[in-house]
Amino acid sequence: MASSVEFSPNSQIPIAPSFGQSLGGVSRRDALKQMAAVGASAALSVPSVFAGMPRVDSNPKLGRIDVHHHMLPPFYMDLRRAVPNVGVMPTWSPSKSIDDMEKNGVATAMLSLAVSGVAFDAGEAGRSLARKSNDFGAQLVKDHPANFGLLAALPLPDPQGSLAEIEYALDTLHADGIAVLSSYGDKWLGDATYVPVFEELNRRKAVVFVHPNAPNCCANLQAHVPASSIEFLFDTTRTIESLLVSGTFSRFPNVQFIFSHGGGTMPILANRMVRTFPKDLASQVPNGVLFELKRQYYDTASASNPTSLSALMSVVPNSQVLFGSDFPFISAGEPASDLMHSGLPESAVEGINRENAVRLFGRLKG
Repeated sequence: MASSVEFSPNSQIPIAPSFGQSLGGVSRRDALKQMAAVGASAALSVPSVFAGMPRVDSNPKLGRIDVHHHMLPPFYMDLRRAVPNVGVMPTWSPSKSIDDMEKNGVATAMLSLAVSGVAFDAGEAGRSLARKSNDFGAQLVKDHPANFGLLAALPLPDPQGSLAEIEYALDTLHADGIAVLSSYGDKWLGDATYVPVFEELNRRKAVVFVHPNAPNCCANLQAHVPASSIEFLFDTTRTIESLLVSGTFSRFPNVQFIFSHGGGTMPILANRMVRTFPKDLASQVPNGVLFELKRQYYDTASASNPTSLSALMSVVPNSQVLFGSDFPFISAGEPASDLMHSGLPESAVEGINRENAVRLFGRLKG
């Protein structure tokens, strides 16, 4: 399907409260350091907008590859339970992952720590938690090499610690890629602090999975509205814009980004981002804003419904869309069913389910 459109000229505790619940006596600053909001909204139930295209039974020939699949190690859950009133997390185990995968035609899941990792304070606590998480995930891959891959966590506010963890994760553990958050405190991924990290990731031609977060500026803006409902989607867009205006996309073209949830609100705002991009920063996107948006990857977690999927594919080609579930918060059956009834051509569905990810993760060919 031709899907492009032309636009006009430290703690060891993850951050932010979950599901919009109050943290009682914990200060807002402390709460933001304690726990990242977690969860995902159910896909919309609306008629397919891909009118006129035949529906296909999209069981992939060799099994889906799920690029948005979380692990919740016991030590991570212990840290989470230490924070009062942070909300309920689903129960998880490797067997629960494999069971959901087998039921829904997923051959391989790329594991990332819940909320794509944690936001760390600089220092040994962050480095230690990253290492422990990555060792845990690598052992799962060793035990189940056909079922799992690993997107390794970084202590990103600590650039030197992150560089050390990149070397360990990619050279020793042979992780399939790296997982980061869209923001840390009030710094987005285009911040100059992270340049040394992206230089190394660019040298290694690394896959970088970006999961949204609620930044200091914008958590708990409205009572009873969890960050995962709205703020996560805007923060993904903020970090995409920061990567554009900083020139990170163009300076480090070998980094292969995957943005969660269909790129958040980017598909809706893409035309505006193109038209209003600062003229004095044009050198940061020498090939244009739309060029950079089109060459990134985006997953279907909570974005496989007709409204989200059609918006995304009006901006980027279907070759850049990857299957993602957000397990254990959402079963892989939901996006699998949405794609099955999307009306997209079979070749596009097969690409989303598997072939687009195989291009990124070469060890999965076969």
